[in-house]
Amino acid sequence: MAAEGHELSAGDYIVHHLTFWQNHPPKAVADFSVFNYDSMFFSLTIGAIVCWLLWRAARKATPGVPGRFQAAVEILVEIVDAQARGIVHNAKSRKLVAPLALTVFVWIFALNAMDLLPVDLLPAIWGQIYGATGHDAHHAYLRVVPTADLSVTMGLSLGVLLVCLVYNVKIKGAGGWVHELFTAPFGNHFALWPLNFGMQMIEFIAKTVSHGMRLFGNMYAGELIFLLIALMGGAFTLSATGIALALGHVVAGTAWAIFHILIITLQAFVFMMLALVYVGQAHETH
Repeated sequence: MAAEGHELSAGDYIVHHLTFWQNHPPKAVADFSVFNYDSMFFSLTIGAIVCWLLWRAARKATPGVPGRFQAAVEILVEIVDAQARGIVHNAKSRKLVAPLALTVFVWIFALNAMDLLPVDLLPAIWGQIYGATGHDAHHAYLRVVPTADLSVTMGLSLGVLLVCLVYNVKIKGAGGWVHELFTAPFGNHFALWPLNFGMQMIEFIAKTVSHGMRLFGNMYAGELIFLLIALMGGAFTLSATGIALALGHVVAGTAWAIFHILIITLQAFVFMMLALVYVGQAHETH
């Protein structure tokens, strides 16, 4: 976790680590054409690993005394299923919603857990690979925590919004949902229809934006703190101050990593619970 770079200042080091590996389209092209390759790669790779682990647990499940891994997965499934039962009361909907909630929790937890890796480990490896291909290794950018990327967290929250819209139409019917958009929360009067519709749109937008921003903000802040701690280790010299900073780097890094385990778990759980709450609200009628 020591700070890299004889040539980089503290600010340059942080900016370098917070820069995405992405395509660089011409300025005339819309920003929506920019792709963060690192976020896409780690999200898909970790998602595939999570699916494989859950498939492996299901494949090797036995009716007898379970092993530790099977027991852990079973406990997790039971916890998520209990939360889904308490929020989404439609048994038919839970056949999809409960596995979806489990996937969301495990996937986001695994993405968040990338923050526990030493901040220079994967970027340094990528720099060696990038430099070996004939490119400037100093411009080998790589961010390994997908949930510290706003485009990823907003994509996840938009996915939850899409599920909510589908259930709104499925449970209430297209006509029933449109009627609710114009008559709730203030009542069925034509003078209130614009206000009702505006409030409904604000609610959907606010829930979606806050859902994604909450996860992004917490993980971005955690990533930044790890970088600041890494700078303490990079300031090591054979002096009283340098040794104190190095020791502080070890102590602070260890303490923050242990505390961060709680943060990454809590953020995954909160995102999952909010997804369940929003889907549960889609089943309610006004």
